[in-house]
Amino acid sequence: MSTIKKAYIAGGCFWGMEDLFRVRPGIIDTEVGYIGGENENPTYKYHPGHAEGIELTYKSDVTSFREILDYFFRIHNPTTVDRQGNDRGSSYRSAIFIQNEEDQKIAEEVIAIVNKSGRWDGDIVTTLEPFAPFWQAEPEHQDYLVKHPDGYTCHFERFDTFL
Repeated sequence: MSTIKKAYIAGGCFWGMEDLFRVRPGIIDTEVGYIGGENENPTYKYHPGHAEGIELTYKSDVTSFREILDYFFRIHNPTTVDRQGNDRGSSYRSAIFIQNEEDQKIAEEVIAIVNKSGRWDGDIVTTLEPFAPFWQAEPEHQDYLVKHPDGYTCHFERFDTFL
């Protein structure tokens, strides 16, 4: 059984999420792109309904989907609808794209833990959406904060682990 798996999440501008996840133990690749929208082959200028998401390729014997979600809820504000920092609109929604029943169960459990912690001022509004095609963003958006270290991001570690 392969230990290489993929997770698909969205939590605001994809640059900041990617930059923080790229260095996490067990993450072997990150790609930014568009997911959960209305059109095929979306672009940065035209991606109706798509979230700015990231595809995480990871070694499940080093990190788990549960640990990925724990970190996800620590680096963005999951209590704001369609907004992160200065970015507003459904492209910046907080979402987990569910690939199977196990993902659904884990996501629901982690959301309950985060809500119960009381660390956020409000309830989690992260949507659990069925997996949809992931469309890789244009090359200039990949590894953006590596190429532009002083670029904009509203993502940072806010809390220690919830788990």
